Amino acid sequence: MSAIDPDRPVRWGILGAGRMAGKFATDLRVTKGNELVAVAARDADRARDFAAAYGASRSYGSYADLLADDDVDVVYIATTHGQHYEQALQTFAAGKPALVEKAFTLNARQAAEVIDAARSRGLFCMEAMWMRTNGLVRTAVQLVADGRIGELRSVTVDNGLLFPFDPAHRLYDLHLGGGALLDLGVYAVTFAWIFLGEPARVRATGTLSPTGADQTMAMQWEYDDDRFAHVSCTTVAATPQRGVVVGTKGSVTLERPFYRPERLILEQAEGRTITSEEILQPIVGNGYGPEIAEVERCLRQGLTESPLVPLDDTLAIMRLMDDARAQVGVRYAADE
Repeated sequence: MSAIDPDRPVRWGILGAGRMAGKFATDLRVTKGNELVAVAARDADRARDFAAAYGASRSYGSYADLLADDDVDVVYIATTHGQHYEQALQTFAAGKPALVEKAFTLNARQAAEVIDAARSRGLFCMEAMWMRTNGLVRTAVQLVADGRIGELRSVTVDNGLLFPFDPAHRLYDLHLGGGALLDLGVYAVTFAWIFLGEPARVRATGTLSPTGADQTMAMQWEYDDDRFAHVSCTTVAATPQRGVVVGTKGSVTLERPFYRPERLILEQAEGRTITSEEILQPIVGNGYGPEIAEVERCLRQGLTESPLVPLDDTLAIMRLMDDARAQVGVRYAADE
């Protein structure tokens, strides 16, 4: 993949005109070196209104028409989970790089096909796991790597919000990839993974909504060196949304919400004495700026993957979530 000229903006197209697309487009407008040029939605009027609201010069009532637009350098796929697989394959077939909203796909089989399609064409692909580009999350990773909390022992992380049951809501409709895990839990899973990597064993339990989508899920990750992680998510309660990384000599806590934190607490133990340090970093806009900047950096350098959001991690995490869903009894048509 050839690098994008540093003397012009990276020109973005967005598939989808929903809430996520709007948040992303808001930050795109104020991230230097980037420009929104086109948006597509199944409803042409909705796409037109979105383009007017966020400064895109063109709108399309067809995803294929946007993918055929030669002025689009990179595509942000901002539709619901169940559409990512097909749209990512179409994007790569059109010869365009893609930032694919999380959850990347519905399952690991789809994720592997998407990744293979990008790699075989030499095209950039990245999961929109913006948490991994967040400044405080990266600070936490560095603190742990520097040994500031001693030897890493465990991670505890939760992500829960209250969504009243509605069988037509995307979080409860299995046809749309519903369930707490793929929408909320993917953040918690990725957070634990960043620090601990792939576990030796995963034990999952949970409860299902009347539609069969997971409304709660709790996982215990076990490692052969006795490290562990507690990972949980839910759509039926507002949880603390906190990520805690524990070592032999202290801990790092990312406060609510851990995937978009503005406050980090470093605690260090010296005998029975605990010292505490607070690091604050206000979020700019909606918090997507660092993710946008990382995609831009990769495209300008001609990279096909981001070292901050490796595709091998994306695929392995999808496999782990497949396993957890199977243990709890959640199946999508795409799993057949």
